[in-house]
Amino acid sequence: MSLVGKKFPNITVDAISFMGDNLRINVLEEATKNKKKVLLFWYPKDFTFVCPTELHAFQASLQEFEKRNTMVIGASCDTNEVHFAWLNTPKNNGGIEGVTYPIIADTTRNLSSTLGILDIQAGEYDEESDSVLLEGSNVTFRATYLIDEDGKIFHESVNDMPLGRNVGEYLRLVDAYTHVQTKGEVCPANWEEGKDAMNADRNSTASYLASH
Repeated sequence: MSLVGKKFPNITVDAISFMGDNLRINVLEEATKNKKKVLLFWYPKDFTFVCPTELHAFQASLQEFEKRNTMVIGASCDTNEVHFAWLNTPKNNGGIEGVTYPIIADTTRNLSSTLGILDIQAGEYDEESDSVLLEGSNVTFRATYLIDEDGKIFHESVNDMPLGRNVGEYLRLVDAYTHVQTKGEVCPANWEEGKDAMNADRNSTASYLASH
């Protein structure tokens, strides 16, 4: 079930800063209290393969997000201790040294299960233990959420484990949503900052299609 258009869940979770400080983060409150947009991205596991490429890619674009009044927060189900070890592992050794945004440690899986992004499902019934066996790795898919200043989710996407994200697309989506907020216009396919947008009526759509 899509969460777009709804408030982000009001759940507080553990997190860690790049300095090693243990934090408690409530994404909804980060957005509403700071009057900022939030990009929250989930990845499966620390010390893996595609994951560090994504964390470094978001770090490389961090200033661009900050220019757009947008916080970046990473998240997985690993512990703060594992996060901190990874933060202190050099980039050339598969680590994420140099990443400066906070990383959530959803070890209870309270938030990720509420979002419905865990790779887990019910399997066969086991008569001996009188229980249903679970299947899957119980870690998250590559889910991404964009949340506005009122705590409303305006974008969500979920990639399978092997598929890394295009960070530039999230910058484009933030630009488009900000344009809608400030200009009251809607953004057509492949819209980028500086391109023509449209009014939400048929005449505007017809005119736009005719000129493109």
